[in-house]
Amino acid sequence: MDKKRRPIGVFDSGAGGVSVLAQAKLRLPQENFIYYGDSANAPYGTRTEEEIRDLSLACGDFLYQKGVKMIVIACNTATSITVQTMRERYNIPIISIEPAVKPAVEKYPDGKIAVLATPATLQQKRYHALLKKLNAEQQTVNIACECLAELVEEGELSDPHIKAYLCEKFSPYRGTAFSGIVIGCTHYSFVSAQIRDVAKKICGGPCEIFDGMYGTARHIADVLAEEKILNDSEEQGSVKFFSSGEAPHIAVFKRFLQKISK
Repeated sequence: MDKKRRPIGVFDSGAGGVSVLAQAKLRLPQENFIYYGDSANAPYGTRTEEEIRDLSLACGDFLYQKGVKMIVIACNTATSITVQTMRERYNIPIISIEPAVKPAVEKYPDGKIAVLATPATLQQKRYHALLKKLNAEQQTVNIACECLAELVEEGELSDPHIKAYLCEKFSPYRGTAFSGIVIGCTHYSFVSAQIRDVAKKICGGPCEIFDGMYGTARHIADVLAEEKILNDSEEQGSVKFFSSGEAPHIAVFKRFLQKISK
């Protein structure tokens, strides 16, 4: 197959990476995509580094064997632990996502920024190096959300348990007046409106959402152009879904894609 026509592989611990897939598909409608959600092992955010590395490489191997021209790590937790290993393992471009702290602190240099992410992401040297590089260590408030990805993974985005959980997480910061909120896990993109609403009510401030899925989609397009592997077809591309979990997970992926693509 012509390399340009080969699909782009996207993976996440479950449904969260569909948010990145949706943005990439909007920007690159002619591209073909394969999405792999490791739902049988979700969530990654509370696992050990070794477990996350092994699971991520298994996802990468699955996509590579499908003949993809690029692999997108649509998982902040997997990125923080595995991206360098994957770049050494595969001879195709590897695109990763990281929390959108930079645009948040650039827009609000004197404001408080909340970063919502998994415990694994917030503990990683890669994340703390990013804060240090941006001189944002005192400006950011790290909020570890151990259970939020799992709640989203269940597929019921209007579940009152999600709002209750968010209230619990923001309550210690009542009156902080957050200027921005960084979405540090792709699962959280699907409940970003709830996150903003709860934060504004409890903490005050603009609570503007900053989500790395948009920058990641731009980066995918840029690298495809640089590598001269943009699909030049005039036809609409396809999306194929795979999951390590049970069949209902794929139905959730498809529903989430429709929701966020609107």
